[in-house]
Amino acid sequence: MVSVALLSNPRSTGNRAQLPRIRAYCASRPDIFHYEVEHVDQIGAALASIALVKPRVIAVNGGDGTVQAALTELYNGKHFPEGEVPPVAVLPNGKTNLIALDLGATGDPLEALDHVVGLAAHGQFSGHIVERELISLSNGSSDKPVLGMFLGGAGLADTILYCRHSLYPLGLPNGLAHFVAAIATFASLVPGLRRLVPQRSSPVTVTVRRHDAIRGRFAVLIVTTLDKLLFNARTGDGAGPGRMKLLAVNNDLGALVRMARVALFGVLGKDKVNGLHFEQGDTICIEGERSSVILDGEIFEATTGHPITLRSTNPVPFLKLAA
Repeated sequence: MVSVALLSNPRSTGNRAQLPRIRAYCASRPDIFHYEVEHVDQIGAALASIALVKPRVIAVNGGDGTVQAALTELYNGKHFPEGEVPPVAVLPNGKTNLIALDLGATGDPLEALDHVVGLAAHGQFSGHIVERELISLSNGSSDKPVLGMFLGGAGLADTILYCRHSLYPLGLPNGLAHFVAAIATFASLVPGLRRLVPQRSSPVTVTVRRHDAIRGRFAVLIVTTLDKLLFNARTGDGAGPGRMKLLAVNNDLGALVRMARVALFGVLGKDKVNGLHFEQGDTICIEGERSSVILDGEIFEATTGHPITLRSTNPVPFLKLAA
């Protein structure tokens, strides 16, 4: 009986050091089915094989991009009968680990895997199964929608790309690279320092639930179905119905400072804050002139006349390690 099917991406950042330990652990456990992929194009075949062994849990061992590709295939590929998709566990890995953090997976990925195996072996899931809607992204192409849980756009996308292309190659620890990128973003809004990277974001138009559009330049644009929208910020109930949460922050220093204060100490959506736009909805459109958005590590581009459309999906079961 297979308790856990583990899908690993050897090319993810964390696996370069951790995968030998994980391979050895899996080799000692006959109740683990371990499938490694070298490229996201192989994830469909991986999940088809995983479906044949009927695991109690599917664990994903890779960065947010690997998780995004696995969720897309799991949702669109129909490898499991409807209503019989096993809960998905995400091991802490990669550069950002946003999805893993939301599901309570932190620290050593091998310890997280051992925790998952322990829960699955005994079938003791009480208090550990949570449901999350996914973000379905389409941009007018004929391809199937791409699914994920965290989208960054406008200035945030520029910051992520700056971090990816300029800071990660320096070999800085993840936390330090993210801190330097954040400082560069703040500094670029100070008069006289605007030549610093990342570059100023392009204007975008965001429409939620067919309401009045939000237009402007935004230092931060986030859409997510995760519980924690930003840092440890909680979300209030005053922004309206909908499963996707949107946060847009004006591209000025004062708005960023107010965002940081609310994110650390407040409740987003409870009170109106100058320069911050918080909405919730099941359909969100983003349109701009060559404005990039990043969904769980994958880059997409919104252009005038060809908006990116986001829709929330039906709930998908996940295994939350911190009950």
